[in-house]
Amino acid sequence: MKFKKYLYILLSLLYLDLVFNLFAYDTYLRSSLFNIVFFDMANAAIIWIITSLFKDKINKILSYVIYVVLWFWYGLHYVFYKVFITPFSIALFRQTDQTLKFAKNIVISILQNMHVLILFLVPVIILIVFRKKIKYERVKIKILLLYLLVLIATIGIYIGNIFIQKKGVGSIYNLYYETNNISLNIERLGVMAATYLDVKRSLFGFEEKIVSVKEEAPEDDEIFEYDYNVTDIDFSKGNNSTINNYLKNESGSKQNKYTGMFKDKNLVFIVAESFSEIAVTEKYTPTLYKLVHEGFDFENFYTSNNLSTIGGEFQALTGLYADNEILSSWRGGWAYYPYGLAKVFKNEGYNTFAYHDNSAYYQDRNVYLKSQGFDNFMGCYNGLENRINCEQWPQSDVEMMNATVSDYINSDKPFMTYYMTVSGHFYYEFSENMMALKNRNAVSDLDYPEAVKGYIATQIELDRAIETLMKKLEEANKLDDTVFVLLADHFPYNLSIDNINLLSSYERDYLIEANSNNLIIYNTKMKTVKVDKVGMSIDVLPTVLNLFGIKYDSRIIMGKDILSTNEGIAIFKDKSWVTNKGTYYASTGRFVAKSDEIPDGYVDKINSIVGNRVAISRMIVDNNYYKSILG
Repeated sequence: MKFKKYLYILLSLLYLDLVFNLFAYDTYLRSSLFNIVFFDMANAAIIWIITSLFKDKINKILSYVIYVVLWFWYGLHYVFYKVFITPFSIALFRQTDQTLKFAKNIVISILQNMHVLILFLVPVIILIVFRKKIKYERVKIKILLLYLLVLIATIGIYIGNIFIQKKGVGSIYNLYYETNNISLNIERLGVMAATYLDVKRSLFGFEEKIVSVKEEAPEDDEIFEYDYNVTDIDFSKGNNSTINNYLKNESGSKQNKYTGMFKDKNLVFIVAESFSEIAVTEKYTPTLYKLVHEGFDFENFYTSNNLSTIGGEFQALTGLYADNEILSSWRGGWAYYPYGLAKVFKNEGYNTFAYHDNSAYYQDRNVYLKSQGFDNFMGCYNGLENRINCEQWPQSDVEMMNATVSDYINSDKPFMTYYMTVSGHFYYEFSENMMALKNRNAVSDLDYPEAVKGYIATQIELDRAIETLMKKLEEANKLDDTVFVLLADHFPYNLSIDNINLLSSYERDYLIEANSNNLIIYNTKMKTVKVDKVGMSIDVLPTVLNLFGIKYDSRIIMGKDILSTNEGIAIFKDKSWVTNKGTYYASTGRFVAKSDEIPDGYVDKINSIVGNRVAISRMIVDNNYYKSILG
């Protein structure tokens, strides 16, 4: 019976991980299964010992408490993943206000995924049904010692497994000792092992391994030899030796024939809520269609979904890769960003403005935009509510742009205006979304599910907002001197992949290709420039700085100018990646080549670059590194 108790605990743990992985990821690698089995064997021994130390009643209560906690913990991870399409971590406990703001969405997700939550509850149900067959008496010391030996043996097996398996990116050794990849930890190690690593690193810290790999800008085919976008930085002043050594050995990215192309022009920089190329059509969103195809036409751009809107905004504004660990410092506004949009354009003599048509205070946007140099940011409930209807949900991008353009259109100096939109926010059913309802008639002829039509209707609102803004700028003779930059915070992840593919010209997966998107960089006086090179959100800031001829150091921004000669890399939440040579899936280690000419060691090299850029991004923020070298 004592062994049966241990076996039940072990089977329960394995069952929970099996259910989680099958419903969250729809996959299971053989190596992942071994990792999870060995870790759960040790966990089962720990739970058996804890529930065998005391009197019957206490042991029984402890058993029920542990199984209920396990149900809650697995359910929390699963629902969070379904709502935000990002893994849960301990660091997110510091963002409880963000979670509470999504309370309605969480309740809806719970109801939609009740069948999975019930499956997680099965071990508790079985425990209740067979409660009379399970003994909870305090065990003798020799039995306790036996299970202590089981615990030690299984820990030994698990540690041995770490070192026996082939080392490399995505290996269990790599996940334990070299990288902090929360998404892959859960998928490859299981929820409990990932929790162990998360707690340990939250308490004691963890510095990722930086692999020595030279990122040199390849030579281009231009006749003119361009300089590098670098400045005179004394890296010995930096407060972290790992970052110092990494950055001082980088060459940075080269200037190019587009350097300074937009110098002294006005800039409207837009991060658009849930914008996606799947909604861009000549019929329904003609203004967006025009801007996408008549400016710089980026054909391989990705808006990697990391931490929902706040992560997308962070990546767009800083040129650094976002992860759970940096949210609190970003929201706190205490980290220094030398290339904050308002800062750099103020230094160029611009007037700067920033607007958001939802709450100015949500996720501390009023705080972190100050770190970008915006000291006159306006949103709902700090002034914009006097100009637009802030009580509807979501609010109108048309109203926001109509109500704010007069602030800067007659500026005596060039202006730089930043907009974070909200009209494209989920849910997309007409009963849930005022912008979808507002533009319902415009999509009535479409033969799609309601959520798909509703989504397109919200993007029509964004399209009309930009159309309105362009008309007003044209009337004021400012349009030709204004550059539009627009990218998404993330793809519309509330739409199922099946619904996304209804609008897509090719079959997309949810991890990588759902993130394929448009980037708009447009001016009325430019000729169309097709850009085939891969790019992502963190590349936008350095691209803009170069186009406006702003002096900056490309070594200290992890994103790279898309128009430079550097190889383009798009990075995703589990460190999967895309380049022009192929796509790498981190969970399986599979590389799908797009070319017959793949250099030896190419995948390992890009894996190292990806790992370095993600790790250095985190370390720059955690250490407030920019302040030490440029503050």
